Amino acid sequence: MTATTTTPALMVPADIARLRQVADPQVSPAGSAVAFTVSDPDLESNSYRHQIWLAPLGLADGGPQPFTGQGHEVLPRWSPDGRRLAFVSAPPGDGPAEICILPVATGGERIVVCSWHGPVTELAWSPDGSRLAFVAREPDAGQYGKPGQPREGKDMPPRRLTRLIYRLNGAGWTIDRPSRIFVVPADGSAAPRSVTPGPFQADGPAWSPDGSKIAFTSARHDSWDLDLANDLWLVAADGTPEPERLTDGGALYARPSWSPDGRRLAYYVNPTPLEHPRHRQVGVLDLSSRQQRVLTAGLDRNCQLLGLLTGPCWIGDRLLFSAEDSGNVHLYQAKADGTGKPEIIVGGDRWVPEWSWAAGTLAFVAATPASTGELVVKSLSAADPQDGESEERALTGLTQPFADAISLGSPQRFVARSADGSEVECWAIPPAGARPGEKYPTLLNVHGGPFTQYGNRFMDEFQLEAAAGFGVLYSNPRGSSGYSEQWGRAVRWPECESDPGTGWGSVDFADVMACVDTASERFDWIDPARLGILGGSYGGYMTSWAVGHTDRFKAACSERACNNLTTMEHSADIAGFVRSYVGRDHLSAPEAYARQSPVTYVKNMTTPLLILHSEDDLRCPIAQAEELFVALRLLGREPVMVRFPAENHELSRGGSPRHRIMRANLILDWFRERL
Repeated sequence: MTATTTTPALMVPADIARLRQVADPQVSPAGSAVAFTVSDPDLESNSYRHQIWLAPLGLADGGPQPFTGQGHEVLPRWSPDGRRLAFVSAPPGDGPAEICILPVATGGERIVVCSWHGPVTELAWSPDGSRLAFVAREPDAGQYGKPGQPREGKDMPPRRLTRLIYRLNGAGWTIDRPSRIFVVPADGSAAPRSVTPGPFQADGPAWSPDGSKIAFTSARHDSWDLDLANDLWLVAADGTPEPERLTDGGALYARPSWSPDGRRLAYYVNPTPLEHPRHRQVGVLDLSSRQQRVLTAGLDRNCQLLGLLTGPCWIGDRLLFSAEDSGNVHLYQAKADGTGKPEIIVGGDRWVPEWSWAAGTLAFVAATPASTGELVVKSLSAADPQDGESEERALTGLTQPFADAISLGSPQRFVARSADGSEVECWAIPPAGARPGEKYPTLLNVHGGPFTQYGNRFMDEFQLEAAAGFGVLYSNPRGSSGYSEQWGRAVRWPECESDPGTGWGSVDFADVMACVDTASERFDWIDPARLGILGGSYGGYMTSWAVGHTDRFKAACSERACNNLTTMEHSADIAGFVRSYVGRDHLSAPEAYARQSPVTYVKNMTTPLLILHSEDDLRCPIAQAEELFVALRLLGREPVMVRFPAENHELSRGGSPRHRIMRANLILDWFRERL
């Protein structure tokens, strides 16, 4: 008999339903096992299943196995003695979330510690294992009704607003639903009690080593919505007396972490939140003297990923933290006293978004262009800094079946030289099955932010584009993170008093066009006559800007874009964000906002344009799409606008599985028809 081989298939939009995600690794206190979550799209329920898995580290203990079975469990957290695992069971929809505990070694039934009428976003054990702190939103009963007796909108009183920031994309109203820190007995013997009173948002709870206090971050001063500052605070674990402010305002602090001796707090900090962008640094606060020390200024890299729940981790007299670096996310360590330079612990061409350390064991999720991420462990001693050079061991292969079944494109890195000589890091993926000598339509992708980065991680959009027969280009133009702070701040407006730049749509536009020019010269599979451009959020801004300033592209897709920076500034959930780039508000410098707004140049837009937007988007409200669509149509053009109901700014990453598949098909069909 002749052996047969199966040729891997090409990725299609329906394969989005097969993309697993490994996340939130948590090393047990003894360093003998890792708890983590595994997420799977579920087309039948049009939601995501979340299970907690356990991976023992002993070679004779077997491989990773599911620990919970209902399919909606998140936030695994080990008890200090390592015998129990707390987690949140959060079924999709509007049902209550439950904080639960399961014995790890002995087995048994789960204990429901408490229920909460809404999502629980953070969870932490007290050092003695008797209590749990968690973060959740507490709706005003006078507005929303009592738990179990919700009011419909028509029965609610009007809202009274006195601050600029009162909603949040993906969460909705926040002004009458503040996130608070609650403490509850781990045996469920009493109801949760808030320890952060008042109408202020609070997050990042960290128990002191003796369990008497909780450090957290909160903006509790009168001008918090104008200066965007966020302070470090301390509160007694019983909620009395009032919280104590540890920092003096002006900066934006996040994710406090106690030193083992309880004398210092580590944290992330943005020193000037009104002068965006800035590298978020790792700092240490001495609690007795209130002196602060920044550890990472010399690294000149951004040291906190957006959305990361992990604070800097103490390992003896060192701190472990992540940093964005040239399309990668690496792990570093630095001495807490500020001596010496930060040293890389986990490097390479990969993306390490989440990690955990305990008892000499480091666990982290490592993603690559061919994998959404697998769980990896290595030894990292508190006593020996050089132990970071130990060998790594992969604990999971949960994404491997997909990689074996689907033929995935491999990106090729190259450097483009921009108009002023600046070197721009870029990547290219050839179309699947490209034949020598033939040319193919090619799509230029632009990332959001702008202070984010593309790089060495799995991007379903790139793989879908290449599989559909398109060449794929992407880059990190000026304004991106992952490089020097000067690179990120190059797109600040000329009106800025500090570090004036050229504004959005200037050197960043030159950089993405240099990516196209260099790639067209370097890769013979690119057809320069069949180019498309697409992007979301700031990437949508750049797409709209590009078609108003060049006719190089034969089709474009502008998604969840900010097209009018003036209306964006007063309608988005992050009022003040555009001002932090412009240096002046839209009342005193309206011409600066109009000058850099794509809609100003709508008369020049003749490229066929697909406009995608989500109806519940609060970050870039849907009026941003409507302004561009109406203007183009009044000019007699043929734009197409597609609106996704019940989705927000995160549609492409966390939207419902069915909508994500529909969106991918829409984009591919649009470019197929026009390129």
